[in-house]
Amino acid sequence: MARVMIVENAEFMRIAIRDTLFKHGHEVVAEVTDDEEVIEKYLEIKPDLVLMDIMLPDNVPDNMNWKKLLNKFLIIDQEAKMAMFSSLGQQILITESLKIGAMGFMVNPFEPGMLKIIRIIAEPN
Repeated sequence: MARVMIVENAEFMRIAIRDTLFKHGHEVVAEVTDDEEVIEKYLEIKPDLVLMDIMLPDNVPDNMNWKKLLNKFLIIDQEAKMAMFSSLGQQILITESLKIGAMGFMVNPFEPGMLKIIRIIAEPN
């Protein structure tokens, strides 16, 4: 199954995601709470998939930091498999993340369909 890195600042969400992934045979290889260490951790671990909260904490008033971070991932590794998630189901966030290069978008709390998305994105072709 997939080796997954979770990027989320809320501990309760990381636990929920980790538990769900574990129950379905996936391995959580890293949990990152600080967007400044995300790229370094990714390069160190090279997970199959990165699940990233679209609203990472930052000092930018309109929360544009997630866009910059997603772009950085795809610049350093064009093969990076990213899936964004958010408790906000706003169509604009979904559209923007997919335009940048995310391979999927999930709204939390996660539904069973999340695991199907993870399996499709993370497993080798």
